[in-house]
Amino acid sequence: MTSLHANPLFTRLADAERILIAGAGGGFDIYSGLPLALSLLHQGKEVYLANLSFSALAGPPVDDWAAPDLAVITPDSALHQSYFPERTLAQWLRRRGYPSTRSGRTPRGDESGLGTPEGDLTSVAALAALNTIKTRLVVSVGFGIDANHGVNHVQVLENIAALERDGAYLGAFSIPRATREGALCLDAVTHAQHHTPEHPSIVNGCITAAVRRLPTCLRVVVGTDACGDRYGMPCA
Repeated sequence: MTSLHANPLFTRLADAERILIAGAGGGFDIYSGLPLALSLLHQGKEVYLANLSFSALAGPPVDDWAAPDLAVITPDSALHQSYFPERTLAQWLRRRGYPSTRSGRTPRGDESGLGTPEGDLTSVAALAALNTIKTRLVVSVGFGIDANHGVNHVQVLENIAALERDGAYLGAFSIPRATREGALCLDAVTHAQHHTPEHPSIVNGCITAAVRRLPTCLRVVVGTDACGDRYGMPCA
């Protein structure tokens, strides 16, 4: 049992030395793990990033494949590709002085689009299969952002209540822009939107707009059906 002043999530990870953070769904979803990843890095943890990639798989050379369906992405991977969220993230990490060669991706190659439930569940199932790992957690960032995708947040809250009854809920917390991790995440998403103007991250754009307290995106937080981020991109 933790104390009220202690965060249950970070308490659970206090003894961990090496931590894998994977985006649930693929594409830019790995950016949603940045607040947690950066906080753990600042605590001296060894953090690895993984993601289900929607980018073309023929880009990285043979030597960059750590295992079948697992490539190690660096800031210089497949520079000819305009859409490569994992490489864009690696470039931002290098720019900010963080390790930039630990961003891996677990490609499947047959996804028809971004943000599909199938992609989310595939990522979660892949981690669930790692049954030799002592601690496996699911973390959700940006509650309310998916209202326009048909997510019923009443049912989400009911599921959270069920987790609480089972003793599996580790609580919730905010990521203010005044925190070191919050400011860095805003910068990372701004960097990503700038480098992928034709395919900006809609979800992360809305999350960061809400953090910046832009009125157009606060509507999503309270459950309305549309929002726009600082780039004027509609959430759809």
